[in-house]
Amino acid sequence: MTTASVSHLTSVIGATRDAVSQDSANAHVVFRASAQARDAVASTVTLGKYSVEVDEPPALGGDDSAANPVEYYLASLLSCQVVTYRFWAEKLGVRVDDISARAEGDLDVRGFFGFDDAVRAGFGEVRVVVTLTGPESRERYLELQEAVDAHCPVLDLTRNQTPVHTVVETHSNDN
Repeated sequence: MTTASVSHLTSVIGATRDAVSQDSANAHVVFRASAQARDAVASTVTLGKYSVEVDEPPALGGDDSAANPVEYYLASLLSCQVVTYRFWAEKLGVRVDDISARAEGDLDVRGFFGFDDAVRAGFGEVRVVVTLTGPESRERYLELQEAVDAHCPVLDLTRNQTPVHTVVETHSNDN
């Protein structure tokens, strides 16, 4: 990580701390996404000014034209881990020259298809491997991992219950 990158993160941390200490309302952020179905199971998801395509492999009814939702979950988890490692390395003064991460999750499709109500619809287990390169001791990197595990927002979504409230709006196609 370059000195400019580190100083940028230091500035972000400091500016955020100052803004939140002046008014706790500055700590609250709302993120939004919207999805539009297309084809059998594919969709286009809009995230602010960005959009991503989502599909399923043929075994799950799709054309395999894009990553599927659980693959995007793994991508979200890994990218959030990288961000959180960078921020917390900076906060703790732990030097990290490079970060890479990989993940895999076990999904039993009986839950998704409703073949067995005792099987959960989502991942039964997710395994993450983070590789850190740098001059610090293993103990320092494990200390960093503890901080990351305690503060990674996407990991928190998985480990802790998050209330999700769904409203179904209906529109008639009658002529």
